[in-house]
Amino acid sequence: MLSFVHYPITPLLAVAGITLDALLGEPRRWHPLVGFGKVVYWIEARLNPVSRHAQATQKLTGVFGVALLLVPFTLLAFWLCRFSPIFDALLLYFAVGHKSLHQHAQAVSKALQAGDEATARTAASYMVSRDSSALEPVPATVESVLENGNDGVFGALFWFLLAGGAGALAFRLANTLDAMWGYKNARFLHYGWAAARLDDVLDYIPARLTALTYALLGKTRTALRCWRAQAPVWDSPNAGPVMAAGAGSLGIQLGGPACYQGEWHQRPTLGEGRAAEPADIGRALALVRHGVYLWLALALSVGALIHA
Repeated sequence: MLSFVHYPITPLLAVAGITLDALLGEPRRWHPLVGFGKVVYWIEARLNPVSRHAQATQKLTGVFGVALLLVPFTLLAFWLCRFSPIFDALLLYFAVGHKSLHQHAQAVSKALQAGDEATARTAASYMVSRDSSALEPVPATVESVLENGNDGVFGALFWFLLAGGAGALAFRLANTLDAMWGYKNARFLHYGWAAARLDDVLDYIPARLTALTYALLGKTRTALRCWRAQAPVWDSPNAGPVMAAGAGSLGIQLGGPACYQGEWHQRPTLGEGRAAEPADIGRALALVRHGVYLWLALALSVGALIHA
């Protein structure tokens, strides 16, 4: 497992992992996270059956489920990385979702350019957990790019630079558990509590570094002002700073009403300025992409200073 002792090589391995992602993208078959998701469904079906939805033991079984799914895989990753740093780079490649984020968002852009709003709405629905029939593809896609830039890119990169491949994997698996179990409904309100809280803790620093990155790469003062004023009223403690700073950096407005599972939710406004336009999808992707370049450049610089 990499640590600060190995830091001179860590940024080089980070570059290798990001490069693998850029060249190969997500594996089309046998993706580890897809397999992990199937295991998550299998575990949850046994630990959280419908008959136990009202029982107070849901939180305890949720904690057990998180430990059962995270500890063995993290220990396995730690063990593999002791043999060769190549495993660190491979684990970052599997944990990061930079290229796939671009591919999903660009599918929406291409459909809009062709004037096919129905296809654009369907493509956007793959990126967000909202009802596609009531989805506005442009703002939904921009929001997803900004939020997933943190969840699928910067968060994994942060934990990789801090704790190597095992750290990146643990973060991505915890984030996946939150995405699958972190719903505030009858089935997951208590059972998914541990997954949601763990993700909040692991993502606390990466989310704020992501928000700062977005601010530095765009309208800095506006981004910082929106972050300070709007993030506290957003329902997610980590998505709030990221999306508020990102919208402010781009000089657009996001948030507002959204439909989830047939119910409308009045969300606060994020950012300031005009409404999001199709070109803003590319601008949001550029914000994430340039942020990755910035993080890697800073990591390489620190590594060079330590090695000097």
